Amino acid sequence: MSRERKLVSLGAGGMDPASVKDYESIGGFSALRKAFGMSPESIVSELKAAVLLGRGGAAYPAGSKWEHLLHIEGEPKYVVCNADEGEPGTFKDRLILGKLPLRLIEGMAIAGLVFSARKGFIYCRGEYRAIQRGLAKALSAARAAGYLGSDILGTGFSYDIDIVSGAGAYVCGENSALLNSTEGIVGRPRIKPPHLAEVGLFLKPTLVNNVETLASVPAVVGMGGKAFLSEGHPDSGGTKLVCLSGHVVRPGVYEIPLGRLTLRELIFDPDFGDGIRGGSQFKFAHLGGQSGPILSRDKLDVPYGYSDLRKAGLAVGSGAIVVMDQSVSVLDYLETVSAFFAHESCGKCVPCREGNKAMLRYLGLLRVKGALPEDGLAGLRDAADAMARASFCGLGQSAATALRTAWKAFPEEFAANVTKGGVTIPAAG
Repeated sequence: MSRERKLVSLGAGGMDPASVKDYESIGGFSALRKAFGMSPESIVSELKAAVLLGRGGAAYPAGSKWEHLLHIEGEPKYVVCNADEGEPGTFKDRLILGKLPLRLIEGMAIAGLVFSARKGFIYCRGEYRAIQRGLAKALSAARAAGYLGSDILGTGFSYDIDIVSGAGAYVCGENSALLNSTEGIVGRPRIKPPHLAEVGLFLKPTLVNNVETLASVPAVVGMGGKAFLSEGHPDSGGTKLVCLSGHVVRPGVYEIPLGRLTLRELIFDPDFGDGIRGGSQFKFAHLGGQSGPILSRDKLDVPYGYSDLRKAGLAVGSGAIVVMDQSVSVLDYLETVSAFFAHESCGKCVPCREGNKAMLRYLGLLRVKGALPEDGLAGLRDAADAMARASFCGLGQSAATALRTAWKAFPEEFAANVTKGGVTIPAAG
């Protein structure tokens, strides 16, 4: 019997994604119907009781975000779904968008009801062309069934959703850059404050949530906040979609209860990753996407949950777990990570624009044994520290996370490749 717990992914792959009838057969749209009999305040209270943390990476409590927007004056208010899934190793939103789009639509409709919004937008990754076509079909089906459009379910409430296609910029996964791109201007991060809840899309109050967060809302409303909380950890209720990839036997997306399984179980249990392929040995894993920390063998027994991982210096992030075996050089891997960020930096701020280039140069030298002098390690550390402290947005602030955590976990690989062997590497951060 599988140890997955399917709340958000229930029905994925077992029905027509655009069939309202199929979705209704597994309880679809019952939460929206229930929401029409609830006040906006009571819906927000259920989200707070559920301790639903944002599933996009930042893990900000969804209930608190909704409550803040609820009390902001100004109309119209907009609901925006961040579906710009550009984080390498992350493909859990694709599962919902491609196989359960109506669950996302239901969650967005509930959000629209809470904020008396008239319009919602799904900002979808540009590379997801086929998924965008499927989303469009699901939206049309929802309108035809009376769950979107004018006078929804005869209640007098009107609300609709449009799709906006991204253009392949990683930085547009940052919410303010995403809103700029939605407006048709350059997708670069905004100065905050003012916050997006007050001055968001078209300078109006706006809710921006990740796909998985919004797709979790029907479960919270349907079963109640306390019941949702009981499915996970007291500090983070419910389940999490986890993306396993790399050198595991069974890569894929798994929905697990938060805080109840260890990283070792996720990677090695037959219900999940089923171990390292080819009988090789585990070396490390990269958690939460390219901007996340490196997991070494000594931390495999940490429970997979927000608070437990944070205490261990790790993070859930986007939900990615990229597993590497003993054949992989940590330095080679870090160089590919740094190359990714150097390419994706929007160039708005000097620390990120120049810091990523500097890190890439240092790592390129470090990869060649004896090419980097001892003081080059200090330069590498300084570049990483400057980016974390001074970059304008989360891209630059977190771009060196993998390097800093790998430095602590595998100091011998760094030391072995400097001009003078056996140096003591200064702790990163």
